[in-house]
Amino acid sequence: MDWQKGERSQNVIVDDGSGGGGGPRFGGGRGMGIGGIVILAILGLVFFKDPTALLGQADNGGQVAAPSSRSAEVDPQMKDFISAVLGSTEKTWTDIFQQHGRQYVDPQLKLFSGGVNTACGMASTAVGPFYCPGDQLVYLDVAFFQELDSRFHASGEFARAYVIAHEVGHHVQNLLGIFDQVEKARRRGAPMEGADGLSVRQELQADCFAGVWANKTQQRLQWLQAGDIESALNAASKIGDDALQQQAQGRVVPDSFTHGTSAQRVKWFKAGFEGGDIGSCNTFAGQL
Repeated sequence: MDWQKGERSQNVIVDDGSGGGGGPRFGGGRGMGIGGIVILAILGLVFFKDPTALLGQADNGGQVAAPSSRSAEVDPQMKDFISAVLGSTEKTWTDIFQQHGRQYVDPQLKLFSGGVNTACGMASTAVGPFYCPGDQLVYLDVAFFQELDSRFHASGEFARAYVIAHEVGHHVQNLLGIFDQVEKARRRGAPMEGADGLSVRQELQADCFAGVWANKTQQRLQWLQAGDIESALNAASKIGDDALQQQAQGRVVPDSFTHGTSAQRVKWFKAGFEGGDIGSCNTFAGQL
């Protein structure tokens, strides 16, 4: 991947560990009441991940320790790479939104280490990369790319770019009002988890949006090299619900799916990449 061709974004920021900004912190030595449990549930729906990971580990007394936040030390080349990928998403989605008579608002991407305070609450490294609609920021722990290589065996620069593009896909969903539609459906009783749940459909659409970005960016920059698409598809397959559950517990539980199977993640990324059109990304209709 010749990522040096990418347009540089001015929206990559580095957490200084001060804990400023974002929303309220949680924990602080007090027991968690029903209000805290409700907040955890909301955060779980926002990120579609284990909500307890956001707030650290609860101790035996029911108290929640906020994850420690420290100043992130970022390799300059890695920051430049992230800036190039984020810049390419800004150009791609600005063009697409303009074609549909709308204005795209760039998200910021915050690099953090250990933990970070967000408008959606305090998040730890365990959450992985995520998007918070409350502050319209993508959050990425500086150690995640290394974990992508070592734990998930998904190496390659374009695999890393795919992860960023997926989270930006959630930002696109937020701007399009899809987050609000999903929340309204949830309140009407629509299931979130499960093989056919709204969470899976929303995550697969973000994969498809990442594929659209890959298509449009390749047309503009011609920056992909041999094996790049395969590395992205490999990353998508490694982080499917079935693959992660099999790795973690030796069995697959479809009723608890939140992101889709490996095959589905590959399918929808390819749908976006091959079609290059957000119209091909309606994961909320029909079979997945």
